[in-house]
This record gives sequence, C-alpha cells and structure tokens, in this order.
Amino acid sequence: MSLLPCMTQKEKVIPMPMTSNCPITDLQWLTSDVVSITMEAGELAETAKAGQFVNIKCGEGLLLRRPISICDVNGSLLTVVFQVKGEGTTWLSQCQVGEELDVLGPLGHGYDIPEGKVLVVGGGIGVPPMLYAAKCCHEADACVGFRSQANAILLDELNAVCGKVLVTSDDGSIGEHGFVNALVKKALAEERYTAVFACGPKVMLKTVYDVAKEADVPCFVSMEERMGCGIGACLVCACSVGGHHKHVCKDGPVFNAQEVDW
Repeated sequence: MSLLPCMTQKEKVIPMPMTSNCPITDLQWLTSDVVSITMEAGELAETAKAGQFVNIKCGEGLLLRRPISICDVNGSLLTVVFQVKGEGTTWLSQCQVGEELDVLGPLGHGYDIPEGKVLVVGGGIGVPPMLYAAKCCHEADACVGFRSQANAILLDELNAVCGKVLVTSDDGSIGEHGFVNALVKKALAEERYTAVFACGPKVMLKTVYDVAKEADVPCFVSMEERMGCGIGACLVCACSVGGHHKHVCKDGPVFNAQEVDW
C-alpha cells in the first residue's frame, strides 16, 4: 500500500455524502479474520477526512449497509480494513478484484488536525483508522495494542508515516506485555504532544482519556456503536455527550473525550 502525503483537514472541503460504485483494485487477508480492501472511489476518496467512515452495501439480501472506518486514501484510491464477524462482512470478504461495491460516504465528523505532533492510539480493529489519521498529521507517533502477534496489523504502514510506533499485546507475544494505556502514559511522559487521537473498544478509550487528562493533553476519541442508516436518520447509534443524545454516525464518530459521558 503506497503512502503519500495528506492534506490537513482545514484544507479539505467537507462534501455531502455521495453514493458511488467503486471497483475493487486490491483485496488482502491481513490475518485469519481481518481483510483489507482498496477500491477506486474517485471524489469520495479525494474529499474524505481522517476519522470518517463509509457505508458499504453487502449483498442483495441484506437491508442495512455495513459502516467501516477509512483506513487510508491515496488520490482516488480508498482502503478499508475490517474484521469478518457476520453475514455482511463475510460477503464483503468474498468479493473479487474488479467487482464493484456500492459505497455511501464519506460519512461522519472526523479528526480536526492540529499543529504540532499528535499521538495516535489504536486497539485491535481500531488500529486501521489511525493510519490515515497519522498520515494527515504534521507529525505523529503511534501506540497500538493487539491481543497477540497473530492479530497484529498495519505495523509496516504505521512505521512508514510515524516517528515511532510503540506496540503492546495482551499475551506479550509482540511488543510489551500489557494494555495500550500503559504505552500512552509512557509516551506522554517522554514527549510533548498537541493531542491524542484514539480508536478502539470503549473501555480502552476511557483509560486512554484518563491518562491524557492526567498529562493535560487534549484527547479525541472515535466511538463505536451499532449503526442503521449512517446519516443520522435513525436512533440506533445514539450516545450521551455532554448530557445530550448525539448520533455517532453524524455528530461523531469522533468526539472530544472530555465531553463524552463515560
């Protein structure tokens, strides 16, 4: 996967979501249950922001599209990385190069890129969107956590765009033994960052926010919720932010961690 410089968020015009038929140009299995698909997405790719996602139609018999975070963008090429978990993602994983996907996007509110160096943090399948986030930053380091070495993904790609990449695993088979929040605490103690960007399980996001708050560094998190429409028309992905109900698909998925009602 080629990695090229990215515009900052402020240089991009945020468009209305569009539906595109996107031919698959590459499909790879990264692990036994994680797949990377790159597609020719035209304007949809060229206007996407780090932290946004796309909604992909997965088969004729499935009513709801599947929301998948944007992992990378190279010109008009857009890459998504997803875990095969159910009927929809199983169908998607069985597609072939040359087939077209019905894609709605870009969707949601992504990361606003600040000046200075950013620490991007990903856990498990929350790692893929951190690649494009790091790529869009002026400077970035990364802290990523996996269950084991067998589940590790995108390390070469992250090393290509980050100053340093710290790795941890639940079983100690790769990187340090433990959880990613310990790496974040270590990184924040050793260097000054403008912000922390994080994506992963909610319990991980809370611990990362706690560490960032202690270090007095702003933290922005990508929340994961089940989605129906992806455009804010239904109430499936509601979450509580600042005492108010917000839609992860429209108001997020990226929120200021300080405002999330944990």
